[in-house]
Amino acid sequence: MNFIFLKTKSSHYFAALIGCLCLMSVDASAAAPADKYTFVLVHGATAGAWEWKSTGKFLTDDGHTVYRATLTGLGEREHLNSPDIDLQTHINDVVNLILYEDLHDVVLTGHSYGGMVITGVMDRIPDRIKHVVFLDAAVPDDGMSIWDLFGTNGPQDPERFKDGFMQVPWVKPGTPPPHSVKQSIKCFNQPVSYKNPAAKALQVTYVAFIPQDKSADERANTDPSWQRAVSRGWTIRTFPGHHVAQQENPRGVATLIEQAVNDRNSVAATSTH
Repeated sequence: MNFIFLKTKSSHYFAALIGCLCLMSVDASAAAPADKYTFVLVHGATAGAWEWKSTGKFLTDDGHTVYRATLTGLGEREHLNSPDIDLQTHINDVVNLILYEDLHDVVLTGHSYGGMVITGVMDRIPDRIKHVVFLDAAVPDDGMSIWDLFGTNGPQDPERFKDGFMQVPWVKPGTPPPHSVKQSIKCFNQPVSYKNPAAKALQVTYVAFIPQDKSADERANTDPSWQRAVSRGWTIRTFPGHHVAQQENPRGVATLIEQAVNDRNSVAATSTH
């Protein structure tokens, strides 16, 4: 009824109505949601997907698709724990998650020891990956184990490393889940493959979590993973927090990961590192 009134009253009213409709259309277009991505989150040593529950929820709430991988023997898969599990087992976990869910253009994210795992995943299926984010994570060279990365020859504390496992002394019997669990030593002494040229050409972001009492410069000068990331031309970001900043500030880490998707390497990742 109002439309008829406006049209018959004056052509000026009709023109104004059309103009308003056009503006509404423009505003709706301008407010269109940002790009949505598929995130695969890989936890660190002794942990599980539970560590990423809050961060994953924020990403999901933002409209993204999120897969929180739990590596064999850890988290809710503790019943499969064995000293025979190795790094390759965990690489297979994530590769098969991506293949069996038929995921493409994945934003692959790894934390801590998860950097070893996602390095192997990059090498295996680079064609499924859109971007990679190393969150305070190990950045190994080809043929390097995590112990090689930190310059050790293996377990230094016989009480911490025994019966084929790295023990988790802060988890006491009867502690209700979720919590960390012991992990096979083979995960730490097995070398990773990183030689696929397509893997080295992927866009990658390295994020260092910086506690309040530390400086980024100090970290940059002492962290071989940071230095290796720089040598490969990866984007370097820092985030305030301790090593498990994703639990301290899950909203902030979720936003960081979202923003990192648009990072671009400064040089082609074709070095021998």
